[in-house]
Amino acid sequence: MSRPALPAGDLARTVVFAAFIAVLGLFPGLYVGGSGVPIVLQNAGPLLAGCVLGARRGTASVVLFLALTAIGLPLLSGGRGGIAPFIGPSGGFLIGWIFSALVVGLIVARLKRPNVPVLLLAAAAGVVIDYVFGITYLGIYTGDLGAAAVQSLVFLPGDAAKVVAVALIGAVVHRALPGKLVGSASRSE
Repeated sequence: MSRPALPAGDLARTVVFAAFIAVLGLFPGLYVGGSGVPIVLQNAGPLLAGCVLGARRGTASVVLFLALTAIGLPLLSGGRGGIAPFIGPSGGFLIGWIFSALVVGLIVARLKRPNVPVLLLAAAAGVVIDYVFGITYLGIYTGDLGAAAVQSLVFLPGDAAKVVAVALIGAVVHRALPGKLVGSASRSE
């Protein structure tokens, strides 16, 4: 049995979230240390997409954003685009965004209570997934997994703040649109 097509409203939300992730790229990245991976606000977008849209639509919005970036649109922080960011030092973190949105969406949908503690847990899990992909890829890229892990410690304070912000924003959105988003008791993923 084939999956039903996305209804127009779901498709619109998916496209809007891809655009939202692009808008977060207007804030320039901050390069700290020698890893070549910038500290950006943009990685909060996939977390929020998973919190609000759920696993399927949130992941679709991230895949759409990354596909547009890969074909050359300068949507990443600092106006980066094309295939180079995917094969450079930050490539693993970019691919990790897909799985971050997926994991966050799955957690929010399964726990059925989109309150701040659940959203904190989901967003933190999403960041951990992104780190697994990003640090592993960076370790392969540099040839030193240990150094990649240590270099990535610089991201922890900012990512912790993003997790809190995503949870708070997600909770507000869920309260504003009860029953219309992922994790709501009256709507299934």
